[in-house]
Amino acid sequence: MEFLQTSITFSLLFLLTSLPLSLSSTCTSPKLTSSYKSCNELPSLSSSLHYSYDHSNKSLSVAFTATPPSASGWVAWGINPTGTGMAGTQAIVAFKNTNGSMSVKTFNLSSYSDIIEGKLSFPVYDKRAVFNAGDGSITIFASVGNSGTGKINHVWQVGPGVSKGFPEKHEFKPENLQSKGTLDLNGGTSSSGSKASESASDAATKKRNTHGILNAISWGLLFPLGAIIARYMRTFESADPAWFYVHVSCQISGYAIGVAGWSTGLQLGSESVGIVYSSHRYIGIALFALATLQIFALFLRPKKEHKLRFYWNIYHHGIGYAIIILGIINVFKGLNILEPEKKWKSTYVTILIVLGGITAVLEAFTWIVVLRRKSSRSTKPCA
Repeated sequence: MEFLQTSITFSLLFLLTSLPLSLSSTCTSPKLTSSYKSCNELPSLSSSLHYSYDHSNKSLSVAFTATPPSASGWVAWGINPTGTGMAGTQAIVAFKNTNGSMSVKTFNLSSYSDIIEGKLSFPVYDKRAVFNAGDGSITIFASVGNSGTGKINHVWQVGPGVSKGFPEKHEFKPENLQSKGTLDLNGGTSSSGSKASESASDAATKKRNTHGILNAISWGLLFPLGAIIARYMRTFESADPAWFYVHVSCQISGYAIGVAGWSTGLQLGSESVGIVYSSHRYIGIALFALATLQIFALFLRPKKEHKLRFYWNIYHHGIGYAIIILGIINVFKGLNILEPEKKWKSTYVTILIVLGGITAVLEAFTWIVVLRRKSSRSTKPCA
């Protein structure tokens, strides 16, 4: 059983540490390059930005290209005069109408929940958009006045659709959260994402993966293993009380790792204002609360002959099975948020199937042993 626990733990570690980072696209638009002085391949969402800055009138001309998630989706590019994220951004949004024409609108993103269509804090001229039928991408053309000097913060994004002329909520995958950087208007060669912002994005991705690893091992693996050990090892009289200490060690380890993962999740939430995965978060809070009650149950455990032992067993087993079910559900929710390659999710499903198969075999074996013991006791002659 210890070998099984170790093998699956290392398998899950390999699974989650191999989560891929998003790849940036290449900046290839020969027709546009001749019209703009600079071209940057942006580090996320397979997008690029061509631009020219006129120092005489402080005018910035841009051509932003990105591919929306669907044919009815939208793309956006904007400048944030006050910060480095989405909140505070002055955005230009483009999408294809049902009749085939293109719409280009401007939005003020004063906060993640307060998005208002209207004029920006700086003038925007000659805005238009073109749908590129070859690859399904959209290019926004615009000139921005009084955009600033030196380095400015810019943000870009894509979304799945438009409802009544208003862009629908975009996804919160790592590549969506990393779609921000700085733009050098003084002739710098890169600056689509500074080294600092790229480093911060990498750190955030590693932190999310760490959160996933800790919680998957804890709630998704160690707690189910501990339950299997408790239910089936004690069937063998020779395993008493060894099974109890193995069970307790497994559950306490799972709890300690789970608390670390839960704390990492709280930190991620505090660093991502406006980004909330509600169901994943609430289940995580419930798991922490239930697991804490389960740990206290260890210290309140009555002796076998005590009259309260029956009720304690109901309490202990009920909370234990609830933790297992909620833990596995939340691992899948976490995988859906991280969105690794399908093979990693399939691997975790395979691990659960293997554990389920082992459980079924041990359950059948346990009932055989119990029934034989009852049969042998019933056939013994009375003294």
